[in-house]
Amino acid sequence: MRAVVTGGAGFLGSHLCETLLRQGHTVVAVDNFCTGSPDNVAHLHDTGRFRLVQADVTEGLRIEGDVDLVLHFASPASPVDYLRMPIETLQVGSQGTTHALDLAHAKDARFVVASTSEVYGDPLVHPQPESYWGNVNPVGPRGVYDEAKRFGEALTLAYRQAYGVDTGIVRIFNTFGPRMRPNDGRAIPNFIRQALMGEPVTVAGHGLQTRSICYVDDLVAGILAMAASDHSGPINIGNPHEISMLDLAQWIVRLVGSDSPIVHIDRPVDDPTVRRPDTTIAQRELGWAPIVPIEDALHRTIAWFRGHDGEVPPLSPEATEEIIATGHTVPRPVR
Repeated sequence: MRAVVTGGAGFLGSHLCETLLRQGHTVVAVDNFCTGSPDNVAHLHDTGRFRLVQADVTEGLRIEGDVDLVLHFASPASPVDYLRMPIETLQVGSQGTTHALDLAHAKDARFVVASTSEVYGDPLVHPQPESYWGNVNPVGPRGVYDEAKRFGEALTLAYRQAYGVDTGIVRIFNTFGPRMRPNDGRAIPNFIRQALMGEPVTVAGHGLQTRSICYVDDLVAGILAMAASDHSGPINIGNPHEISMLDLAQWIVRLVGSDSPIVHIDRPVDDPTVRRPDTTIAQRELGWAPIVPIEDALHRTIAWFRGHDGEVPPLSPEATEEIIATGHTVPRPVR
């Protein structure tokens, strides 16, 4: 099989490329490196079945030769990134998804789009089944990401209905693992970096808001199970293991062996209070469930951060907290 992975040099994309190659497939990764890095996939070139293309999918997606699978994973995914790049986030969810779907249509390929648990917003139903329509603020600071993904889902379904494209939608819940950036802005890399550096570990609000955290290996297995099926989705892919942010911060400090104190900061605008996937459909239709124990996964991730200390300069804690807490974006030039 020959697969195209947009966002293939990013955190999730690089793991998808790696697993597809391990399974014997050929992979073309497409990335403009706005949040990904060629270093994430440098070790894959020796396989002889991997090619990395630097390109912006919002400007088009042209791949020569046969393509059997298109995995559309190009998008900023952390609050720091999509608040810094709001227009680009909306464009990759609209124009980028259009171009990826056009490629799948032209090549008669299976298409799977990475959606997100953010389509549920601050949910009023818990846990969240795929039938839940969500509680999203389209004009809040998180709206650029939420609505980009919601539009991508609608567009994907439209291509399936109008053109007969073999499409699937996966709604990804919070995921962590090696190759996350220390300046990612999300909770787990923030907590690990701060604990390793002996800095105060910053927890938003009272810290009682919950997330469900899934190790990247489990997530990739679920995505590829979806790709191998003919299911249209949407299907939740995530770990039902739900934990408060305060408990998670304390757990990471203990695993790191750090003396870092827990410090509370302002809670981000529109920050969801709870988040846990109902994975009934994934278990029934894909035969998938996460299997990596969370503590083992945290140990693996912490070990990776220890081994890659200093490779990516982190944002200052003040800058990260300001972006996440206030929703301020970086001013962009008028065109």
